[in-house]
Amino acid sequence: MPNLGAPELIIIAVVLIALFGWKKLPDMARSLGRSARVFKSEVDELKKDGKPAPSEASRTTVPGDVVDADAERRAAEARLADAERRAAEARAEADRLRAASTPTHTPAPGTTSAPSATGAPGSSSSNDDLRRDTTF
Repeated sequence: MPNLGAPELIIIAVVLIALFGWKKLPDMARSLGRSARVFKSEVDELKKDGKPAPSEASRTTVPGDVVDADAERRAAEARLADAERRAAEARAEADRLRAASTPTHTPAPGTTSAPSATGAPGSSSSNDDLRRDTTF
């Protein structure tokens, strides 16, 4: 490798300043120094132990929970079966309530089961012709 003298180093410095700017060079040098220190400490640990040792970042990381996919699937299926059972019970209860609320005796057409609005028996009004839906 050729010897680098003062003129060559000055040219390299001018090129670096022109490329990266005067204010960014100290930050870049500081970052490069930190990276070199971390790399050197990791290499030293590997040489010392012969096996990779956990770094500071891996020691402070919170371990995650291991999830059993089959157990999760079984639990979801159990929740679904329970929800379907409750829905069937609710439908049966609604059907029972509907059956209990429907009248068992329907008056014949043309007859009234209650006195009309005029009070005269047998008189027909428009209110008697209305049928109300009792199903929900």
